[in-house]
Amino acid sequence: MMTHRERILAVLDRRSPDYVPWAPRLQLWYNARVAEGNLPARYRGLTLRQVEQAMGVASPARDGRVFRTRYEGLEIRRTEKGGEILTEFITPVGTISQLDVKTDTLEGYADSGLPKEHLIKRVADYAVMEYIYEHTYFDAAYDEYLAYEREIGDDGYPMVSIGDCPFHHFLLRLSGYDAAYYELADHLPQVEHLVRVMEQVELERMWPVALDSPARLLLHGIHFDTQMTPPRLFERYITPYYRQITPRLHARGKVLTYHADDDSKLILKQVRDAGFDMAECFATAPLVSVTLAEARQAWGNDVIIFGGVPSIILEEQVMSDAEFEATMRDVFRTIAPGDAIILGVSDNVMPRAKIERVERITQMVQEYGRYPVQHSAQTEER
Repeated sequence: MMTHRERILAVLDRRSPDYVPWAPRLQLWYNARVAEGNLPARYRGLTLRQVEQAMGVASPARDGRVFRTRYEGLEIRRTEKGGEILTEFITPVGTISQLDVKTDTLEGYADSGLPKEHLIKRVADYAVMEYIYEHTYFDAAYDEYLAYEREIGDDGYPMVSIGDCPFHHFLLRLSGYDAAYYELADHLPQVEHLVRVMEQVELERMWPVALDSPARLLLHGIHFDTQMTPPRLFERYITPYYRQITPRLHARGKVLTYHADDDSKLILKQVRDAGFDMAECFATAPLVSVTLAEARQAWGNDVIIFGGVPSIILEEQVMSDAEFEATMRDVFRTIAPGDAIILGVSDNVMPRAKIERVERITQMVQEYGRYPVQHSAQTEER
């Protein structure tokens, strides 16, 4: 019998696990239940890791770190008042700021503050942002990664997040989606110059640290979406960047993934062509329009799917127990024979999820998930 770690490594190596790995993200559900004081009695007093162990699931192990980010020649000032967090970046060429909201209502339900104001608000902010990137450095923290890997042990395999790709980081974080497309129309030279600076800094300073690290599974890129990063923009600004780094990663035996909790329906080809090895927290219908079958057809075994269980099917108000069972049986039919798949929930097991359904999937992995998966459409109803 393989351990959770061995199963995940088998998938990364394109080998056959004994059972399909099953690693749901329980963080939001757990945080909410703790905040409200209503963890089920069987899990009361347990840490998140202990809950994962009690459920018999692998830990997603998403907290690996291989570097610490350091800034020189600028001051970062953070103040919090009335649930609003103001972060100011003070540089010799100007000051920019962002404003995030984090209230008691969000505590336990969100893993970060919600943006209210983004860093880039006017043309002059581009020069400040470039200065910040030019004065950003990445100090190796390999001991932290190795300690985390030992902590995870056989419960999973560490994933290391090293941020978003430059162009999408500009869209989502620096300008914000609402303003970003106006910026592309009104200030395209400034946008493209900033993105080139960001890419150069990452290629020259960040990627050497990541490549030399003991980590193998690297997450770089989040929330690519058919609407927000359609094929034309993806091919113009995202694909060329990744094609610079994926050969170097693969030469070192690294696995490149991105956080795929969005609708990828029209960019499946672009994801594959960019060189990604895995789509983590991959969202599928009925949460979004793309289906698991469409992704399997487009990617084959080239791109590992870490996901396949839409969080919405875990909620009683969305579907009945019978509909849930039928949906999960279809998942097993679709992933057969079980290559290039790690079952997971996209994006999290949400606060109002029926946790018994997560436990039921653990049972279904034992019933239907032994490799090679041979779960047929004629599987008897429970």
